[in-house]
Amino acid sequence: MSETKQTAPPNRGEKLCGGEAANLDNLWTKLRSEAEKLHDSEPSLRPLVDDVVLTRASFSESLAVRLGRRLAREDMPRGIIEPLFTEIISGNEYISHAAARDLLAMFERDPACFSPLEPLLFFKGFMALSTYRVSHQLWTDDRRWLALYFQSISNETFATDIHPAAQIGCGILLDHATSFVVGETAIIEDDVSILHEVTLGGTGKITGNRHPIIRSGVLIGAGAKILGRVEIGKHSKVGAGSVVLSDVPSHTTVAGVPASIVGQSSEANPALEMDQHLNCWSPSI
Repeated sequence: MSETKQTAPPNRGEKLCGGEAANLDNLWTKLRSEAEKLHDSEPSLRPLVDDVVLTRASFSESLAVRLGRRLAREDMPRGIIEPLFTEIISGNEYISHAAARDLLAMFERDPACFSPLEPLLFFKGFMALSTYRVSHQLWTDDRRWLALYFQSISNETFATDIHPAAQIGCGILLDHATSFVVGETAIIEDDVSILHEVTLGGTGKITGNRHPIIRSGVLIGAGAKILGRVEIGKHSKVGAGSVVLSDVPSHTTVAGVPASIVGQSSEANPALEMDQHLNCWSPSI
């Protein structure tokens, strides 16, 4: 008789999304101020701005509305999704805290982002992460089919594939986001910056903890593939297009296929600095 595949339960052993809490009142005041300016200057966007921000009472409510607008489908219309997301977000304060930290990370680290309102309205990386956070809560609450449904819809809508059982901290910059893939047992700590086409994947059909651990302060360049239960140490840097198959020590830079150490991280916190130079020990040819 063939052995039945056992799905790993959610790993709740590591405390993520720590650090100083975002001031939601201050953020909401800023978002409303920016929305009022946009409302006055761009009439064609008034229905969106009114619905998502100006008629809402809080950041949490605004977030649920924005996600409801983007994720609605014939099989689950906005009238079902929006109340569901409102209930989950309002009932789990950490989701609003984490989403606020993500939004501020994108505003502070992305030089192309000129307003904190921009990620809420337009950045699919922010919306994909926020959808994951709701899905993760559903997964934790043993509502796994619904969690997987929203993973699937998020994949279709935002071109990302984040398993709801993965553990992701806050203050995450997911820049561009297209083709971002995160496996079931992956762990991403707080204050990490990730560009598009990054994969945090497994290496075969093994079960259990089989996906990467990304420690805080890490910068992962576009197209990097990190495979297996490898650990990327704090304040490290992974070069664009690299394939990482083994652990990366803290404060180092790796690059290549397969990736190897090419230098030390010159920045105290690469995720915040967003400098993708490799700072190699020897000159490149």
